[in-house]
Amino acid sequence: MLKRSLVAIALSAVTVFAVAAEIDAREAAKQVIDLQDGSTLYVFKSGKMAVENKLGRAASTRPGTALTAKDGSTITMRGNEVAYLDSLLREDSSGD
Repeated sequence: MLKRSLVAIALSAVTVFAVAAEIDAREAAKQVIDLQDGSTLYVFKSGKMAVENKLGRAASTRPGTALTAKDGSTITMRGNEVAYLDSLLREDSSGD
């Protein structure tokens, strides 16, 4: 019973950190687009882009890759700001 409670508490803490980090990334982006595969495309003020996979991690995506939005529209990947997005997603989870 105690073990289950500790696991539930740990999972809740991870979820809180993930949501807080995603808020920072969304605030830094000019536009956020949900993709059909469950990932999220962040378009930054510079026009460069980064992809967060469906597991909540920054994913490297080649410039020029065609991405499909949930609404069916096609977006061409510009740039690959994977390191920037990774830092935004990790920012709050590091305890800063």
